[in-house]
Amino acid sequence: MSDLETFKSIKEILIAQKHSPEDIAQVEKAYKFAKKLHDGQFRVSGEPYIIHPCEVAKILVGLEVDTNTLIAAFLHDVLEDTDITPSKVKEMFGEDVLALVQGVTKLGKLQFKSKEERQAENFRRMFIAMANDVRIIFLKLADRLHNMRTLNFMSAQKQQKIAQETLDIFAPLANRLGVGKIKAELEDLS
Repeated sequence: MSDLETFKSIKEILIAQKHSPEDIAQVEKAYKFAKKLHDGQFRVSGEPYIIHPCEVAKILVGLEVDTNTLIAAFLHDVLEDTDITPSKVKEMFGEDVLALVQGVTKLGKLQFKSKEERQAENFRRMFIAMANDVRIIFLKLADRLHNMRTLNFMSAQKQQKIAQETLDIFAPLANRLGVGKIKAELEDLS
């Protein structure tokens, strides 16, 4: 499915969920902005990068998250993968969206020496993030789920590492948050 088709299906769901026209317009603005910023970028699979944020947003719209979380879904990789500044994100989408995007970016940069250290530190940071805003965790879970769906394009060694981290950290976290569908799919894909 193309990014435009995915966005159209997201928009239809938003309409069915009775989101306001203003909220839908903001989500569309985020999609178009992310598409422009990621233009010319491709995933390991060879597909345009914009497919990833669209799929993350599609997962989250199914969880009936708020508008700012959907906007952040489209923008969750722009700070690390493009030359856009945090101040520009804030100017265009507000402080709340910027905080969500920065939260996901910080969680994605965690590096660990051992499985135990990785698991303990990741849980610690995620619970701190949840204390600040649980939406960051939902964004990270949706991001991980889409990455797991496309894991087959990675080397076998990287697949194993990511799958194990998913089983150790993300599936249990989804379970603790009561998102059984995401937990089950993360486990199945791992």
